[in-house]
Amino acid sequence: MKNLPSLKNLYYLVHLHQEQNFNRAAKMCFVSQSTLSSGIQNLEEQLGYQLIERDHKSFMFTAIGEEVVERARNILTNVDDLVELVKNQGEPMTGEIRLGCIPTIAPFLLSRVVKLCQQDYPKLSLLLKEDTTERLLDALAKGELDLLILALPVDTNGFHSMKVGIDPFKMVMHKELSQDVIQPIDYQKMPDESIFLLQAEHCITGHAITACQLGDSSKVNPFAATSLHTLVQMVNSKLGTTFLPQMAIDTGILHDTDLIAIDPPGEAPYRDIGLVWRQTTSRISTFRTLGLAIQKKLLAQELPSKK
Repeated sequence: MKNLPSLKNLYYLVHLHQEQNFNRAAKMCFVSQSTLSSGIQNLEEQLGYQLIERDHKSFMFTAIGEEVVERARNILTNVDDLVELVKNQGEPMTGEIRLGCIPTIAPFLLSRVVKLCQQDYPKLSLLLKEDTTERLLDALAKGELDLLILALPVDTNGFHSMKVGIDPFKMVMHKELSQDVIQPIDYQKMPDESIFLLQAEHCITGHAITACQLGDSSKVNPFAATSLHTLVQMVNSKLGTTFLPQMAIDTGILHDTDLIAIDPPGEAPYRDIGLVWRQTTSRISTFRTLGLAIQKKLLAQELPSKK
């Protein structure tokens, strides 16, 4: 049999690439810096190529080193999946799921997902992470997360996705300003820069623009909020109007405000809520079972009728 590189040394290499610092990487691996350095040198000797260029103050990964890191991530992820497959054989709804969720869904859905698992799947433990879509997809690809809850559509190339529900958009404004709005609402007749949205890195902004057909950018205020709660405060100060997802409204984001939520004009706009996982995972049955439970018990809702 060939003298294959050890998983431990691949693990050291991946963490060094992630941390870009020997001391921090060693702490992440719970070993000494000399142990980590020796392990990577041993890996280079086994492969017969230099993976890192070093001097006494700094280092950088070679081109082949970058390629090895990428493949090492995939190997380690597949090994983790293999261990989970054996561990949970015959009991799919057990073990840990490292679950990522975007900020425009997490505060309004995650606590209910956790309670669902506690009640229906007590042997299943969720480890939660909140971040933007782009960073969550990157963490999923690297094997740092197992499953994501995202707003669809997004580019899930290389991943499997499962739609678990819909989340309609509502137009939200101060009740005093609503008296001056001509019905039916025509976006073109609204004041310039009167619509407030989130920063572009939050996918809900793109979904709202598309779903609500906000083609005229002059109506959108250049100030971009960092959270839905910030949007609520701005609109509650009579600065303009915004669009909020129904799940945020249902969980009380408008409580203690003078805001009202109305149906936007045109076809009923909404976003899809879905689960996303790696194609290579061995836990598809677990993720599908959880997705069906979320779909049935938490997001059971008919698509709003067209106007």
